[in-house]
Amino acid sequence: MPAYYFWGDDDFALQTAVSALRQRTLDQAWASFNYDVIPADVVGGPAQALNQAMTPPFGAGRRLVWLQNTSLGQRCPEPVLTEFERTLPQIPDTTLLLLTSTAKPDGRAKFTKLFKTHGEIREFATIPPWKTDQIRQQVVAVAKDRGLALESATLDLLAEAVGNDTRQLHLELEKLALYWGANTQPIPPAVAAELVTVSTQTSLKLAQALNQGDSSTALGLVSDLLDRNEPGLRIVATLVSQFRLWLWLKALIEGGLHSDAEIAAAAEVANPKRMYFLKQEVRSLGLSQLRQSLPLLLELESDLKQGRDERATLQTKVIELCQIFRSRGA
Repeated sequence: MPAYYFWGDDDFALQTAVSALRQRTLDQAWASFNYDVIPADVVGGPAQALNQAMTPPFGAGRRLVWLQNTSLGQRCPEPVLTEFERTLPQIPDTTLLLLTSTAKPDGRAKFTKLFKTHGEIREFATIPPWKTDQIRQQVVAVAKDRGLALESATLDLLAEAVGNDTRQLHLELEKLALYWGANTQPIPPAVAAELVTVSTQTSLKLAQALNQGDSSTALGLVSDLLDRNEPGLRIVATLVSQFRLWLWLKALIEGGLHSDAEIAAAAEVANPKRMYFLKQEVRSLGLSQLRQSLPLLLELESDLKQGRDERATLQTKVIELCQIFRSRGA
């Protein structure tokens, strides 16, 4: 495959994939001659990338041309699209063309359809913290790539410890690999618990503290999250998604839906097996409380986007949200 389009906001995972691609594409002795990195803000960057892609490599190995931070997946001028239509099918096997972007390419755009025909598009988006099944699958995949065997309980411990932080996942697995050495037995959870930095301060735990009206725990979680450099807007995004899901589920249940499959379909819950646990979570929550919470969370998001002090703004809204949920049965 002579062309790749990597996109997503998980910068560590994306850069790791780029490094792996570079390692297997280039002959290191000739890398300085055959490795072209073109920033997106360079005038005529796409055309330059295509021209370089058609240039034979010098010496041994292949050529790697990297067009960074491109917006072609969202908007591609007609002349540039014409150049890609003409050149992309002709890129020789001796060259690998790589495009990267933080934004998802528009599936309806001509450029995206063209690239899918002649190349491969890979996603490196951060897994939402509430998608625990996907986080666990990511732990399995990265451990397998590193040749590490982990017991099931160890996988669960790691997924809980690192959440959706792929950088920390790689660091923790590297630590375990160094400690375990050539031992071929699966790593038990007792070993991992001794070595892995376990952080239980997640945005989902903050959501749980809020719906219990536990302001002391919630304020502590906010401080811990911010001290770990978790962006305030990312915390809010998780809270909004979680509270919106709870509101939707509560409204459906009180509206008379009882089938887990029907509720899951209506609330867009991909795994109906989660419904048992989700229904337990919303059992003690009042519908009016959940309705009151979302406007506060959207106010919080707006305040942070306007540049207000992150810590003080989060703390104020956390207290207000806890006050809503302190009175059960509302």
